[in-house]
Amino acid sequence: MGIITNVGTVDRALRIAVGAGLIAATLLDLIGPWGWIGVVPLATGAIKFCPLYRAVGITTTGD
Repeated sequence: MGIITNVGTVDRALRIAVGAGLIAATLLDLIGPWGWIGVVPLATGAIKFCPLYRAVGITTTGD
């Protein structure tokens, strides 16, 4: 059994960019501590798996 992925290439790039942007904005004190939520899209983009997508049966991998 292989690794389960459900986050495609474009989706992954957007998640990583948004997550990194939120974290950077928080570190630069441009936004409040809520920006740490950027860890979630950053992590799901990095591992190519989104538990919420799995729960609702969505995949953006093209499979």
